[in-house]
Amino acid sequence: MKPVTQYTKSGRINIAYQVFGAGPVDLVYIPGWVSNIDCMWACPELVDFLKELGKVCRVILFDKRGTGLSDRVVELSTLEERMDDIRAVMDAVGSEKAILFGHSEGGCVSTLFAATYPDRVISLITFGIFAKRRYSPDYPWAPTDEERQEVYDMIENSWGSGEMYLESLAPSKANDKVFMDWLASYFRSGASPSAAMVLTKMNTQVDIIDILGSVKVPTLMIQRTHDIDVKIEEGRFIAERIQGARLVEFDGNDHLFWVGNTEEVLDEIRTFILGIKPKERYEERLFTFVTARVVSSVLMPSDRQLIDQFVKQYRGKVVRHNQDTFTATFEGPSKAVHCSLDLASAFRRRDARLAFGIHIKEATADEAYFVNSDTEECLGAMLKHANANQILITQTVKSLLSGAGLNFTKFKPFFETGSCESVLLYQVSDQALTGGPSNGLPHIQLPQNDSFLENVLQSIEAHLDNTCFGVEMLCREVAMSERQLQRKLKAITNKSPNQLITSVRLHRAKELMLYSQDNIAEVAYQTGFSNPSYFSKCFKKEFGLSPSSMLQSQN
Repeated sequence: MKPVTQYTKSGRINIAYQVFGAGPVDLVYIPGWVSNIDCMWACPELVDFLKELGKVCRVILFDKRGTGLSDRVVELSTLEERMDDIRAVMDAVGSEKAILFGHSEGGCVSTLFAATYPDRVISLITFGIFAKRRYSPDYPWAPTDEERQEVYDMIENSWGSGEMYLESLAPSKANDKVFMDWLASYFRSGASPSAAMVLTKMNTQVDIIDILGSVKVPTLMIQRTHDIDVKIEEGRFIAERIQGARLVEFDGNDHLFWVGNTEEVLDEIRTFILGIKPKERYEERLFTFVTARVVSSVLMPSDRQLIDQFVKQYRGKVVRHNQDTFTATFEGPSKAVHCSLDLASAFRRRDARLAFGIHIKEATADEAYFVNSDTEECLGAMLKHANANQILITQTVKSLLSGAGLNFTKFKPFFETGSCESVLLYQVSDQALTGGPSNGLPHIQLPQNDSFLENVLQSIEAHLDNTCFGVEMLCREVAMSERQLQRKLKAITNKSPNQLITSVRLHRAKELMLYSQDNIAEVAYQTGFSNPSYFSKCFKKEFGLSPSSMLQSQN
């Protein structure tokens, strides 16, 4: 019997989840590429696997933002936002600690979550995961740019059809037409072609190699030796870098864990789960550190108050204030960088300049409240390279910012004190830091949410019934030029500002038609469309059927 689908909020995004099973410990399944938790229950092989897990665990399934039954407005997300989704679902079901089970692409976010929030993770289980999805000499098993382009072309031309070469994911099921038809349908229901494209391009840029050594929770890695999609060398590479990780290789070439030798896989997982003795508290975890100095000035009390406000808005914590510098810690690099961008803009409007250095590194939990001498020395060495209005980040930070809508320029390496290793620096590019004219934009205000995109969505919804609301008004509300807004939204959502405004309105209109008694014309006016016929045309383009057809199908 399929579990009830429920929703919880991650920021302003609705995340769909299901809970089933009667085991004594919680297990959160982090799916690969795309998913649809309702469609999972139409595959007998997957249902059997999940039910077996439910005998030893309380199993928590969810669709990440932009896929499946979760909100589709956001088609692209960072690893950091996906971690927020995991936390939101765990909080919604009252799970203080859980086993994370990451499959394929889900291994990246589950590994990062285990390193960042070890005290919320009992253990980590992975199946067929990778650390990078782009070839490099130090990771030669990842696809080349040419091979990734073939995937892009497939999505563009054959999404969800029989020409997706899905047989590579489950070779043992290649001649099972019922299974292959379900798999194609599962992908179609999991993401639209444009969402699948944006997600795939984002994954091409993800690189978690540098944080593997920070994973301290008990880890079981499972992979089939001849997996076509993810090479076994990738599993061996990752296992060597996660402290105490155990890699189990099974014969076979299926990338999907619920086909092939499923009994062996289940036995391995059950044995691992039942044998784990979770650690109560971990001394170290990953932190993102921001250090900054005010150039040719000192930090006044009002400056410090402004810094504290911005850092708090991005769920960070200021751990040190000096005469001309401050240091703050954040839960992830995206929040750290966007907070730094906003602070730089705010100080520039005060005729002051800040220089920033941002690094992610393993540190003791106490460093959420103070910075030890080794970390301080490292950050100080990095900050020496930064000039006024520059935000410098390390390669590790850059690798975790895929999907954040930022531009990066190679800067120069520096030697990290203590390790004596050369670390490549990048400069974060943003129009707000150029020092040029403000184009009549209003004085910057504190963000109301944790991300730029959530502020944009809130602004659109606040003016939902205003037919005059458009890009110009949106730019004023988020204190950004039209060019900058266009660039950031295109990078994050694969939509232009106008397209995003229309999409938000249409999704809200769909909800109103399903759950209110208003007619189609009334709903059109309530969501900012002055012409009902134009509304119907846009609605059909977005959802594939007219408003009247949708209502008839519901009735």
